[in-house]
Amino acid sequence: MRYDLNLLPVFVTLMEERNVTRAAERLGITQPALSNALNRLRDMLRDPLFVRERYGIQPTQMAHELAPVIAAALAKIDEAVVGQQDFDPASAERLFTIAPNSYVEFVLVPAIVARLREVAPGIRLRLTPFGNDLVETGAISGTTAMVLGRIVDPPDNMVVQHLMDEGLSCVVRAGHPDIRANISREQYERLKHVNVLPPGRLRVGLGQALEQRGLKRDVAVSVTHFLAVPEMIAVTDYCATLPNQICRHLANDNRLKVLPAPVDLGTFPVDLAWHVRYRHDPAHRWLRSLIAEVARDIGSTEGAKSKRNLEITGE
Repeated sequence: MRYDLNLLPVFVTLMEERNVTRAAERLGITQPALSNALNRLRDMLRDPLFVRERYGIQPTQMAHELAPVIAAALAKIDEAVVGQQDFDPASAERLFTIAPNSYVEFVLVPAIVARLREVAPGIRLRLTPFGNDLVETGAISGTTAMVLGRIVDPPDNMVVQHLMDEGLSCVVRAGHPDIRANISREQYERLKHVNVLPPGRLRVGLGQALEQRGLKRDVAVSVTHFLAVPEMIAVTDYCATLPNQICRHLANDNRLKVLPAPVDLGTFPVDLAWHVRYRHDPAHRWLRSLIAEVARDIGSTEGAKSKRNLEITGE
């Protein structure tokens, strides 16, 4: 039997999504085209593969058995092909789809784009939502090249690289009637708060940090992106607890005041993850290296600034 390898990514995506509509969207094809591909898959593999149910489709026993084998085979083929290709960033023309969480989009992506403009002007980025899990981003199927943010419980077909650790500070309006150079634990618990609810697991990290330290927070409003916070804080007596790099940007706004958190809230990790099939892709490896370098530069710059601030204050 001759196998149509173009159908195998369709099979992998259907296994992950368990929904024809979402699978078609991720593959960038119409639902009729996907249904046609599924019929060809069934003929090729001589099995129904997926059975319709009320809320989607469920794989057959044969589909469950074939899924890890097909995924591994596709990864091997990708590695064999891209491993033979040369990559020159200065002349390369390529589009990468990446899924950064809102923190990375605000802090890292502008610096990544600026670096690409200098050394690889033909490399283009398309940003897709981080989503609530890795399946939604398209990273597990490989349709999205990279995911950047907090990666929790990645599957075996994902490679995770740690980029940096980030701490937390507080932001209030500059003319706040009760808060001066510091914010006490009692003040923090008495204030109303603006909470950021980005997709994914970042919100879990802050909530856990507050709970572990017995620190309560009265949330008055929750927003979905860091960009909404400064306007909220500037016109209220509310407080926001945000990553240090976000606070560094907001410190330039004379309407706002950045303060240390009342207790050490620890740090949260920022990671880079990708499908194993991209492990040896020369262009992908180069872009991963550039992103890691940008993260190191930002982290080291922030560390140097913190050290200077400690020396100035004599702490």
